[in-house]
Order: sequence, then C-alpha cells, then structure tokens
Amino acid sequence: MRIVILDGYTVNPGDLDWKEIEALGDLTVYDRSHTEDVFERAKDADIIVSSKIVFDKKLLDRLSKLKYIGVIATGYNVVDTIYAKEKHIIVTNVPKYCNESVAQMTFALIFELSRRVGHHYRVCFEGKWARQEDFCFWDYPQIELNNMTLGLIGCGNIGREVAKIADAIGMKVIAYDKHVIHESTPKVKFCELDEVLKESDIISLHCPLTSETKEMINKKNISKMKKSAFLINTSRGPLIKEEDLAIALNDGRLGGAGLDVLQLEPPKEDNPLLKAKNCIITPHIAWSAFEARKRLIKMTADNIKAFLNHKPINVVNL
Repeated sequence: MRIVILDGYTVNPGDLDWKEIEALGDLTVYDRSHTEDVFERAKDADIIVSSKIVFDKKLLDRLSKLKYIGVIATGYNVVDTIYAKEKHIIVTNVPKYCNESVAQMTFALIFELSRRVGHHYRVCFEGKWARQEDFCFWDYPQIELNNMTLGLIGCGNIGREVAKIADAIGMKVIAYDKHVIHESTPKVKFCELDEVLKESDIISLHCPLTSETKEMINKKNISKMKKSAFLINTSRGPLIKEEDLAIALNDGRLGGAGLDVLQLEPPKEDNPLLKAKNCIITPHIAWSAFEARKRLIKMTADNIKAFLNHKPINVVNL
C-alpha cells in the first residue's frame, strides 16, 4: 500500500516520528502541500493522511487509486464525505486525542484574562515594578474564579474535561448542548442557550462548526452577555463574527476574550481582533501538546491498521 502524508509538519515538526505509520506501507511524508501540488503528490496513493487539505468532488474524481483518507485531526469538514462514500473511499478521523490538551489551554486563557500573568511578567522586565513606591503593583484587576459561573456552549468530550477543571476550582458550570445525554455530566446544569449567555461570567465555546453554529457569537448574542464576561474560543474560529466581537471589546461591552482560533488562519494583518482591547490571541495551539500529538500519530496508525485488516474504525462516512 502506498501511503502519502500531505501536510505532516504541524503534527510532527521534528520532535516525533512516523514509524508506526511507516510500518504499514510505502510511506512518503510532505511537510506541506500547496493546492497546485496535491494531485501530483496524491495520484498514486492508496491511502492519504491529511489535516487541512480540501478533498472536494473535483479532486476525489481525479484520484482513481484512492481507497482511504485518514484525517489526522478530529474535524473532517475539509473532506466531502458524502461524495467520498459514493466513490467507496473510507474517511476516518481521530477523536478524543487532545481532550486534556485543549481543556488545559482553555484554562490557560481563562487564567491569563483573570490574572494577566503574561502582562505582569513583561512589565517587570520593562522596569515598571522597580519604579513603584510599594512592594507590589498591578494594572489589571486580579480576579478569583471560584464561585464564578462558567458557561459551556458544547459539552462533548472536551467540554466535559473543561467542566472537571472548573468544578475542581469551585466554579459553577452550566452548559448548552442539545446533543449530549445530560445524565453523563452530573456536575453540569444544562440550560437553553439564552440562559447560558445571560448567566455566565465566562463563556467557553466547545461545539463543532455547522450551519447552525457559524457566527453564533454575534452582535445579537453578545448583547445578552454580561458586560464583565470573558469569552473563550478553543474550538473553531468561524463560531465568532469577528467584527462584532472586536466592536464589543473596544466599546467595553465585554470584559475580554481569549481566542486560540480565528476565522482565517494565519490571520490577515487587518483582522480587527488583533488590535481589540482586552483580547488575548494564541496561534491555534490548544491541541498541540507533545503528548497529544504523539497520541494523534498513534491513533492515526491504528485507524490505518484497522482499515488494512478490513475492520475500519472511526469512520465518519458510513
């Protein structure tokens, strides 16, 4: 079997290896593949592994040898799964590999907004502390999280991990998710979306990108949130209408935002959130802990092995 990894660099920039996948066939790995490179690199592949390459109907029609697409990620909206099924191409993803990594990054953003560690670290080395008359100083409010209400929009695998951390530090957790069995998360109170928006001190997004959720954080829904509320997004950038969020932050309509994802990645320099007040942005790293990426490669290999044994797992186009 000829296996081609089209965009392996983000998963393995050199600190891991591909041995488990290499053992399953004739493997070629490309760090990155531009649109114009994809067909030439993929045309002889039986198995393709990819994270962000778009496999639409036009490309799938050209790849006559292709039998399997292994999306080396949880989200698989880059593949036309319905048409792939018509072409008898199995598509798999890798669920749950980064639950802990993303949940911990969610709280890294929450802690940064509430205590501003990064900011106060920088100003110490700029001499600001040395110029003070008192033994301490801060120029952002220092906020305790216990007894605050954390609102989750989406309470699947990652949302539940976030809820565990919140519970451990004494936060009240409420959530909106019409697809989750509520009894499976006993320490979370499930509510309608409007109640989560209105009652939460911090709102964290953990839902997939669909036609229903696209730009759900917009002017109308922001107006329902507390002016002091923090918004966290470690899920999908297009869940937020960025212009509306930037205006709300600049007008003092929200207390702050911590974003690990944006609509366009990498962003253009004129993205309004890059200059918005009280907006912390990180470059889509919530998933990327070493341990999570190691699991991701292993689970991708397990998916391919199961396919080769005619017992495919994690199939998303049954």
